[in-house]
Amino acid sequence: MKEFFCNSGFEIAGILNLTGKQALQCIDNGALLVDVREEYEIAIKDFNAPGKIFCPFSEFDSLAKTLPADRSLIVADCTGIHSKEAVRKLLDAGFPKVANLAGGIAEWERDGLPMKQSA
Repeated sequence: MKEFFCNSGFEIAGILNLTGKQALQCIDNGALLVDVREEYEIAIKDFNAPGKIFCPFSEFDSLAKTLPADRSLIVADCTGIHSKEAVRKLLDAGFPKVANLAGGIAEWERDGLPMKQSA
């Protein structure tokens, strides 16, 4: 699966995990970031990534079928807990190109990657 994600990342329990820097490189090469945080979490701080898809975890089961199965998807949340569960659901549903953002937006921000913050 690494071939869909710039040949980067590390696997844990069958799930490919990407660091923020690896994820941003993949996004720059056409992958989509799927943000499974809830709306109130996004209001505080947000990923500044092109083509980001908002798919809150509370609605994930119904919204997952609307995600593009032909694109590389990087699933993200606050710290990487719900996103791992969402990745597992997508893999079980037959999505072939799915990875988890290790550490979620917390690690993304720590690494100094593009952010949107509310004033």
